[in-house]
Amino acid sequence: MENFSSDIVFELHGLNETRTNKQIYFVFTLSLYLLTIFVNLTLILTISLEKMLHEPMYIFLCNLCINEILGATAFYPKLLIDLLSDVHVISYNACMTQIFAIYTYVFTEFTTLTVMAYDRFVAICKPLNYHSIITPQKVVKLLVISWLFPLSESVIGMNLTARLPLCGFSIDKLYCANWEVVKLSCVDTTKNNIYGYILIISHSLQAVLIMVSYIHIIRASVRSRAEQNKFMQTCLPHLITLINFTISIVFDVLYARYGSSSRLQALRNFLAVEYLIVPPLLNPLIYGIKLNQIRKRIMRLCSHKIHALK
Repeated sequence: MENFSSDIVFELHGLNETRTNKQIYFVFTLSLYLLTIFVNLTLILTISLEKMLHEPMYIFLCNLCINEILGATAFYPKLLIDLLSDVHVISYNACMTQIFAIYTYVFTEFTTLTVMAYDRFVAICKPLNYHSIITPQKVVKLLVISWLFPLSESVIGMNLTARLPLCGFSIDKLYCANWEVVKLSCVDTTKNNIYGYILIISHSLQAVLIMVSYIHIIRASVRSRAEQNKFMQTCLPHLITLINFTISIVFDVLYARYGSSSRLQALRNFLAVEYLIVPPLLNPLIYGIKLNQIRKRIMRLCSHKIHALK
C-alpha cells in the first residue's frame, strides 16, 4: 500500500445529509474558524508584547493557545472546502497529515494542561519556593516535553496505521480519524488496538495527576482569602478547560469504538467534532475573561490602537 498511497482516495460521508443551505453552513463555519484564530492570536500577541506577562503561567497559556490554533487549522479548512463541494474526498497523504495534526493537538492539549496544573500546584502549595522550582530553564524543559512527548506518540501511531493494507476507503466522519482508517484494514489490527489502549491509559493517568494536584490546591486554597482568590483567578479557568476537553474526548473515543452507526448523522458529527470546535474557541475566552492581568493588558493594547488611529 505504501507504494500506491498517492493513488488512494478516501470518501468522507459526514456531510451526506447536508444537501441544502451549504452556503449558510459555510459562512457559520468560516466565522467560527476566524473567531477561534482571532481570540487565540489575541492572547498570544498580548502575552508576547507585554513584558509583565512573561511569567511561567502566561507562557504555558500561550503554548496552549498555539496548540488550539493547530487543532482548529487541522480541522476547519478541509471542512470549509467540503461545504463548497459536491464530492467529499481526501487523498491518502492528506488524510494521514490531518490525522497526525489532530492527534498531536489532542495529545499536546493533555500534556500542556498537565504542565499548567503542575505550575499552579507549585504556585499555591509552595509559594515561597515557586521561583526556585519553576526556573526559566525548567519552563523551557516543560515546553519541550509538552510537544516532544505528544509528537512521539503521534509518530508511533501513524507508523502503525501506515503499515496496514486497506480493503475499504469510506470514512463516516467529517474528517480523517485514525480509528476510522484502522477499521478499514484487511489484516489483524491488534497492535493498533493495544497502542490505542496504551494511549488511553497514559492520558488517563495524566488526568488523574491533574485532579490530584487540584485536590492539594483546593486544600491549600481554603486556608486564606488570598489563596481562594488566586484559585478562582488562575486555577478555575484551567479546571474548566480540563473538564470540558476530557469529557469531549471521552465521548468521541467511546462513540468511535462502540457507538452505533444507526444514530442520526448530525449527532455523530457533533460527538466527533466537539473537542475540535469548543475548546479552541472557549479556552482563550475563559482565560481572557477570568485572568485580570490578561484582561487589563488586552484593554490597554486596544486603547493604544484606538488612540493611534485617531
